Amino acid sequence: MNFTRWSARLPGTQRRTAAAQAAIRARARSAGTSGSGSDDGNGTTRRGSAAGGTGDGEAEADGGEPPTGPTAAPAPAPPATSGTDRPALPGRAAPPHDDVPDNPTVPAARSRPPAAAEAGSPAGPGAETAPDSAPAPASGPGREAAPKTGAGADAGGNAGACAGGDAEAGAGTASDEAGRQRRRAIDALPVRALLGEVPALAAVVHGPEHRIAFVNDAYSRVFGPRPTGAAAREALPELVELGLLPLMDQVRRSGRPRTVKSRRVPPQRGVPGGRQRPGYYTFTCTPISTSGDSGVLIFAADVTDQVEAAERLRASERRQREAAVTLQRSLLPQELEQPDDLRVAATYQPGGTDAAVGGDWYDVITLGAGRTALVIGDVMGRGVRAAAVMGQLRTAVRAYARLDLPPHEILQLLDGLAAEIDASQIATCVYAVHDPNEGCLSYASAGHVPILVRDADGTVLRATEHTGPPLGTGGWLHTSGSLPLPEGATAVLYTDGLIERRDADIDEGVAALEHAFAGATGSPDIVCDRLLRALGISEDHDDDVALLVFQYPARTGPDAELFHNAALDLLGGTEAAPRARAFASGVLASWRFPTELRDLGVLAASELVANSLQHGTPPMRLLLRRTDRRLIIEVTDGDDHLPRRCRAEPGDEAGRGISIVATIASAWGSRRTPGGGKSVWCEFALPGR
Repeated sequence: MNFTRWSARLPGTQRRTAAAQAAIRARARSAGTSGSGSDDGNGTTRRGSAAGGTGDGEAEADGGEPPTGPTAAPAPAPPATSGTDRPALPGRAAPPHDDVPDNPTVPAARSRPPAAAEAGSPAGPGAETAPDSAPAPASGPGREAAPKTGAGADAGGNAGACAGGDAEAGAGTASDEAGRQRRRAIDALPVRALLGEVPALAAVVHGPEHRIAFVNDAYSRVFGPRPTGAAAREALPELVELGLLPLMDQVRRSGRPRTVKSRRVPPQRGVPGGRQRPGYYTFTCTPISTSGDSGVLIFAADVTDQVEAAERLRASERRQREAAVTLQRSLLPQELEQPDDLRVAATYQPGGTDAAVGGDWYDVITLGAGRTALVIGDVMGRGVRAAAVMGQLRTAVRAYARLDLPPHEILQLLDGLAAEIDASQIATCVYAVHDPNEGCLSYASAGHVPILVRDADGTVLRATEHTGPPLGTGGWLHTSGSLPLPEGATAVLYTDGLIERRDADIDEGVAALEHAFAGATGSPDIVCDRLLRALGISEDHDDDVALLVFQYPARTGPDAELFHNAALDLLGGTEAAPRARAFASGVLASWRFPTELRDLGVLAASELVANSLQHGTPPMRLLLRRTDRRLIIEVTDGDDHLPRRCRAEPGDEAGRGISIVATIASAWGSRRTPGGGKSVWCEFALPGR
């Protein structure tokens, strides 16, 4: 491999190799034009002319005047020798590695000042030589070649070996020289010419009135020509509109530069060649001090493309966030179910300003017979995956709720489902059921923050028991508990985004919520707003917040007349059925129901009691309940076998009771009671409701 070409491609050696080859080439060119000569040992060199002379002319080695007189004939060139005094083959250049001296002069050439290198170069501009180097003496006929040492060895004999690298070295030297010439040209420009060449807007003002000293062409193309010597307030109205004059005063007084970013410049339609659409510029005001006065250099860079790109990015992020929030809200209930006995309100606020959706959800499910399920949950993490898991869990909760199971059994089913959906996703959940007949709230929690219940007198009760691990962990048996929820009480379900803060413990957040909840009175909507304000939840809150508030109001006056309860314990055997029919007929008549509805209610009560007497066990009870919207008939007994609707054949004497009830009633259902046994119920919608 040619060492010269290979080393020239290395970043660390390219400049050194180019300088060394330039020096060798210069000496070879000098030796070829001067013919042969010898050193007489006295500091002079005898040179012969290429045209043929006497060879008696002398020239000083330090660059004196060349000798005059006839020229001597050229002497035959002796065989070239390598750096080790090895003769080269006739008609063949020395090996490439031999023409590189042992002690190259590149470091000396690099350390030499540029001006000195150019002045002392025998090859003119573009060639660099090492200091204290001289052309090697040529051997004459019958004379032995002098040993070659130092940087000038083999300059004449090995010139052909460097021919392959001359092009590359010359290109590198020319490039360096061109760069130096450009730098010298820029340095030679006056300040006005330099500012006039820059594409950015530039203006120079001086004095306390900021009188114009210079405005470049780029500035004139945008704002039009400006007269020199005029005050900036009258001659530079654009700076007044942009509010830069106070900034220029501050820069002139303090001597420190100031920058304002992305100032909008309106279209300059009255200016020839001006902007036809709004633009944005970043203005930098830099102090200028002279011997007699001080001024300000106003430099404006066009950042319209960057500002428009940033605005497009922000618009895209807004659209993505709107789509994400729409997705999140579509997975939540579009309209909350309003039970007969509860007033319910809920709110959801997405966290942060990014486009990531969260996994918070809530739901209100009417179970029948006046009972209501209230659910709230939170899938850990954010993003589409968390929202997808949330949507599946919410759908599963509604499906499991139709089974009318106890709260802990609902969570047990959700636990297994969450592990199947995504084992890496963990969710918390609270499932609570309100039963107006019992006056309590039964619940179960899977790693969720506690329920808060406030009595009518303002006392807040926290549900801290019956809490298991989050959904998806598996291997845990959840349990159900109960909280009293008397008339006039209010309860709140929420996610941890409402109370959790980075600089405080979560218990402190629950305590703060308790304090705010104790004084938050009014309707559920008002309570939601007051809790959000009290906890400092704003639009830039960094976490999703879901909040569900429900009240069990105390009804008095005319409203109390719309809600009635009546119960009968069924004792004895078959005679209990006629007593139940008589009891139902009298109660429904006292509630002033229409005759048709009263007859349907008596028929339904008779069928349910007969079914319980045939398939159930004591104790048995008939419950009639009226709300402002429906009539509820419910029969309980001690057997936990749930009835089901079946098709009876024409010859069957039994099996038609549940079918009759399902046909005449608006809805029917059955469930197991907490103490053992079952409850079978049906509902009738009141006229006009």
